[in-house]
Amino acid sequence: MSEEIKIQSSSGNVFADLGLANADELLIKAELVRQISNLIDAKSLTQTEAAKLLGIDQPKVSALLNGKLSGFSTERMFRFLNALGSDVEIRVVPKPLELKAQTRVVST
Repeated sequence: MSEEIKIQSSSGNVFADLGLANADELLIKAELVRQISNLIDAKSLTQTEAAKLLGIDQPKVSALLNGKLSGFSTERMFRFLNALGSDVEIRVVPKPLELKAQTRVVST
């Protein structure tokens, strides 16, 4: 006996796929946090050391690294990246043609 399972391709933004408000902003913030986390790891900083460098307290570093993004604006994250020794470059490029979500049926 096999069941049909519907599989839908991702839009490329998991937050949009989940139907969350401000999905584009959440995706940007998630990428910025990934970069911040990578820099903290590359510099072998503790959360306390990172907090001092970023000008925030350690619990806020913990919250940031654990994905609690609501208290952090993208602009603030740009400042964190600067404090960690990175420049932030913003580019505007033409939007690619949107791909329609494809649905396919898989038998199991």
